[in-house]
Amino acid sequence: MAFRRAGTWLIREDALAPADTIVVLSGSMPARAERAAAIYRMDDAPEVWVSRPESSADNLAKVGVRYTGEEQYNREVLIHEGVPESAIHIFPDAIVDTEQEVQEVARQMRREHKTIVIIVTSPQHTRRVRALWRKIVGENPKLIVRAAWEDPFDSTHWWRNTRDTFSVVREMLGLLNVWLGLPVRPN
Repeated sequence: MAFRRAGTWLIREDALAPADTIVVLSGSMPARAERAAAIYRMDDAPEVWVSRPESSADNLAKVGVRYTGEEQYNREVLIHEGVPESAIHIFPDAIVDTEQEVQEVARQMRREHKTIVIIVTSPQHTRRVRALWRKIVGENPKLIVRAAWEDPFDSTHWWRNTRDTFSVVREMLGLLNVWLGLPVRPN
């Protein structure tokens, strides 16, 4: 029975509260950017930061294919959803995984003397984001994790399709890595 509840167990969302910034983690376009824009429109934070994932843009350019990058598409979604361009900031460095995203967010928060961040991610990713934050950052700056409910993850029937099954397995392995002290490192 616990097996069936694994998808629901992974969801660990915090109550929304005012913060210094909202962060859109990479992945699940456009769901995460849409949710971040909705939170921004509620006046819970004055700006939105966007993660820049590692991409194939350079390799594609070599063969004449233009790829602007996930961060640019997220930026466009945010603007479309009412976030002013001046309130959107894209991280300068590319990241490989969530651990690096957490490190980058915390570094930027400390650099700018910010104390509370709202991180927007997919529902099934919320528990791992919280675990990583506690392991890497601690309690300062403070984290609020919000789920992008626009993501199509089915937490109650996750075993019925490969996308959701892979998500649950990836999150469980990711949590195990956190609990074991992060022995598995990103490329």
